[in-house]
Amino acid sequence: MEISQSHKVAILVKHDGAFHFETRTAPVPEIGPTDLLVRLSVSGVCGSDFHLASGHSGPTRDILGHEGVGRVVKLGSAVSPSFIDIGSRVGIAWVRDICEKCFCCLAPGGEARCLEMLCSGLKRDGTFAEYAVVPSRYVIRIPEGVPDRFVAPILCGGVTAFKAIKVSEAVPGQWMAISGAGGGVGALGVQFARAMGYRVIAIDLGVSKREYCLELGAEAYFDAKEVDAAAIQKLTGDGAAAVLVMANSSRAYEAALEFVAPYGALVCVGIPPPDQQVRFHPILGISKNIRIIGSAVGTRKDIWDAIEFVKRGVVTPRVQMARLEDLSDIAQNFQKTSAKYVIRFREEDHGTGPSAEANGH
Repeated sequence: MEISQSHKVAILVKHDGAFHFETRTAPVPEIGPTDLLVRLSVSGVCGSDFHLASGHSGPTRDILGHEGVGRVVKLGSAVSPSFIDIGSRVGIAWVRDICEKCFCCLAPGGEARCLEMLCSGLKRDGTFAEYAVVPSRYVIRIPEGVPDRFVAPILCGGVTAFKAIKVSEAVPGQWMAISGAGGGVGALGVQFARAMGYRVIAIDLGVSKREYCLELGAEAYFDAKEVDAAAIQKLTGDGAAAVLVMANSSRAYEAALEFVAPYGALVCVGIPPPDQQVRFHPILGISKNIRIIGSAVGTRKDIWDAIEFVKRGVVTPRVQMARLEDLSDIAQNFQKTSAKYVIRFREEDHGTGPSAEANGH
């Protein structure tokens, strides 16, 4: 199979506390004996990419991105074709590799919290590039039958929302409130929660997102600046069985705890800026026996399960296609749209089997 000698990449450039992306041409990366070379067709753009670019998580790689979809074009010398074929469809997500031996890896569903995990954009070059290297032992196989542009958002934002709903342990039919429901992760959370049988309350800033959230499947919408516990209780009777905070705001967390019903759960997803601390009195949790639990991304099995909802047509990510050259503009305007940006590198792969390009045609 013909593989290019060079490829387009978006390089993160920082200067005087600001950042932008420059599109450049670079050599296609070499792979090790146990690696796979993947030619990407799309990459989603996640808000956390811009948190990384801003330095909130410390030093990063020059190539960010962690919602890539493509096909395997080359196997490392130690990878057997019986394990994975050329042309196999794979995803490249936040977790790129795990140690498989720490207590998190050994715990059920704990691989996404591996103590030694290698993450896209932090320890490994990300998916804002036409080619990427994937370790074969942590390959994320993507089922056929779903277009690339709908798979990409599930690899981080979608599976994050899906996992948060699962860990809440709320029973389908109960009320579930999603704070930050009009954002990228929140909007997917509304769709997944509705598809999983919950009655969804959407909370976000301003009335402009009301129609959008209701269209996605929310049964009720509240402006975050106006809603209080009394309004939630009037609607639900005793509060929401689970409140998922997907807004990156300490105020959202402090308000959300008041919305949780007795024996309910507050699920922490959104990450406020480092200088914002969440403050509440423990009596809120003690008197109502509230569980406070954190949730982040998910396992490979969670990704498969989340994609199945998309395949069934009950969850459809709202996407806006873009070019690699658009990344700097996307970063500047990211908060102004609720759609998920997806960068297209080559012709759309609708997930109907190995593409013509993957077969060298």
